[in-house]
Amino acid sequence: MALLVVRIRGTVNIPYWADLTLRNLNLEKKFSATLVPDSPVYIGMLRKIAEMIAWSKADSTIVKELFLKKARKIGSTPISDSDVPNDYGNIEGLVAAIVEDKVKISELKNIKPFFRLNPPRGGFRRKTKKAYSDGGILGKNKELSDLVRRML
Repeated sequence: MALLVVRIRGTVNIPYWADLTLRNLNLEKKFSATLVPDSPVYIGMLRKIAEMIAWSKADSTIVKELFLKKARKIGSTPISDSDVPNDYGNIEGLVAAIVEDKVKISELKNIKPFFRLNPPRGGFRRKTKKAYSDGGILGKNKELSDLVRRML
């Protein structure tokens, strides 16, 4: 199962080690999202920068919406079924492969490994500077898919 990761905090006053980790995850700007495999290496990276991002398990419906609305190829043009590698057929096949951890989004040649999101419609319903367990949205967040839907 893949993980959906969204950068919530901005780029000012970020320590070097955190900025390097965010760049390795392709989260260079505020409100950018990516999909990473659910492995101990990536979980360690997410816990290291938990005060700047939110993450949760990615279900296939939200991943499909992300690909249909926000996925871009090199040159910032939207992707279509012809841009998907032949191994997966169409966008639905690619989404299924990514959710099942058969392929990483960063391994795809002509598709950008991140999604640029908007600020959420209706605003944040919880604090943006606190962890999810303390009444915020940062860290491991069970309600992230609802937030991302409002950011599309």
